[in-house]
Amino acid sequence: MAAEIATIARPYAEALMKASAKGAAAALAAEIGALAQVAGDAQMKSLADNPKVDAGKVFDVLTSVAKTPSGAPLGDAAKNLVRAVIDNGRFAALPEIARQFQALVDAQSGTSQAIIESAFPLDAAQIADVKSVMERRFLRNLDMHVEVHPELIGGVRVIVGDEVLDTSIRARLEQMKAALAA
Repeated sequence: MAAEIATIARPYAEALMKASAKGAAAALAAEIGALAQVAGDAQMKSLADNPKVDAGKVFDVLTSVAKTPSGAPLGDAAKNLVRAVIDNGRFAALPEIARQFQALVDAQSGTSQAIIESAFPLDAAQIADVKSVMERRFLRNLDMHVEVHPELIGGVRVIVGDEVLDTSIRARLEQMKAALAA
C-alpha cells in the first residue's frame, strides 16, 4: 500500500516541481506541507472519504483550514494541486506528495531535513550547536526541526533521512541492558 501511494504521489510531486517558479519552491513546499498536515487528520480523512460530501466541499474545508506558516492564505499552485488531487480521487496521497515534493526541493537546494528529538525543549543556541555539529557529520546543509520526547530521559536523537544518530540516555541504557543480558 505504501509503495502504491508513493507511486501515485511521484508524478504530482514532479509536476509541482516543474510548475513552481524558480526560488519559490521552498515556500510552495511549506504550503503543501500545511495541506498534508490537515489532510492527515482523521476528521479530514473521514470527510474526504464520505460519499455524501462533494469534492467542492472537501476542497473548501481543506483550503480554509490549511494556512501557510506565516498565516497567509494558500497560493494558486497549492490550491490547483488540491483540486487535482481531489478530482482524481487521490486525496489519501496528499501527505506523500508533500513528502516527495519536499525531497525534490531539498535536492535542488542541497539541503536535507533533520529532526532533533530531545528530552527537553532546546533554545536557539543549543539548536545552532547541534546543527553545526550535524552538518559537519553528515556533510550537508540541514533544515532542523525539534521534537520533544521526554522518554529519551536526556541527550538527543538526530534523524536525517534514513540515518539516525542516537546519543540519548535511553539509548545508552538499552545498550547497557543488551550488554548485561549477553
